[in-house]
Amino acid sequence: MESTDSSTGTRHQPQLPPGFRFHPTDEELIVHYLKKRVAGAPIPVDIIGEIDLYKFDPWELPAKAIFGEQEWFFFSPRDRKYPNGARPNRAATSGYWKATGTDKPVFTSGGTQKVGVKKALVFYGGKPPKGVKTNWIMHEYRVVENKTNNKPLGCDNIVANKKGSLRLDDWVLCRIYKKNNTQVHR
Repeated sequence: MESTDSSTGTRHQPQLPPGFRFHPTDEELIVHYLKKRVAGAPIPVDIIGEIDLYKFDPWELPAKAIFGEQEWFFFSPRDRKYPNGARPNRAATSGYWKATGTDKPVFTSGGTQKVGVKKALVFYGGKPPKGVKTNWIMHEYRVVENKTNNKPLGCDNIVANKKGSLRLDDWVLCRIYKKNNTQVHR
């Protein structure tokens, strides 16, 4: 899949080897991509785009992705719904993302260390509480915080958000896909 360079409007292909498939596990998304983005460290392959997801409807997102055919990945900031609250603002252009269930912990492959959390969301068209459920699904990944300094593990050099800022998380990683009735997804 081609992507567009937002500064020039030109399209380019990611430099990937033949046969490359991008099907990362939840752990890989958090450890190898999200933690590095949060820490400002380089990511080996530019395959996950940065976008404010909530400024778009889900059907607009595939065209904005760097890579993907059936699922698309983005780094996105997450803003607060209210200035002093902890609830995220999940309103989009013509609807909203609604959380389904609770946060699911993501552990290392050995199962010994919690590295993040995954939240499932469904897109509803319209305004709550009368929105119409769609087949668009989002898995939102966040790194867990280090309890001693309230920063994500491995991110000791990050400056805390400014007081009164609407920014809730500098970065979350989101997997977006459209569910069909026969598809079984992770």
